[in-house]
Parts: sequence; C-alpha cells; structure tokens
Amino acid sequence: MPMPMPPNAFLLVSAILFTIGVVGVLSRRNPLVIFMSIELMLNAVNLSFMTFSSALHSVDGWIFVFLVLTVAAAEVVIGLAIIVSIFRSRQEIDVDDLNSMKG
Repeated sequence: MPMPMPPNAFLLVSAILFTIGVVGVLSRRNPLVIFMSIELMLNAVNLSFMTFSSALHSVDGWIFVFLVLTVAAAEVVIGLAIIVSIFRSRQEIDVDDLNSMKG
C-alpha cells in the first residue's frame, strides 16, 4: 500500500503558491494579472485549509473553503465588471492611473 503524502508537502506547495501570488500582486500593473494573482493566493489558502482539515479529521476546513470560494467568485464578477467599465470609458487600463473612481 502506498504511503500518503505528508501534510508538510501540501503546506509547502501552498506557501509557494501564495508567494507567487503576492509577487504577482506587488510587481504587476495589469489588473487582470493582479486578479489572477489574488485568485492564486486564495487557492493557496484553500489548499492549506484542506490540509489542516484532513490532518485534524475535521470538517471545519471544508466550510472555510466554501466560504473562500464564494468570496473569490464574487470578487471575480465584480472586479471584471469594474475593469470592463473602466476600459470602456478610458480605452486603457493602468493601475497607477486609477487612483480615483471619478467618471
């Protein structure tokens, strides 16, 4: 019977994914890349929740994962709507120029 992977491996992957997401948010100026990096960070948090839930034999981690997935879906819908609205009015999207939401 094969041995299951240790929780440390999942937590290491989660930390690497979260770090890649943070670097993407801090270094990029394209809002779509920033949103993808935020989604990567949320998925890394979900992986760590599931790892701890499995290690502790609890369903609390599953509840938090569903909550984070719901927030992530709402963030994508609202964020993309804002990006499309800004692109239609300005014909360009640059995070540095978007310091105010004036119309």
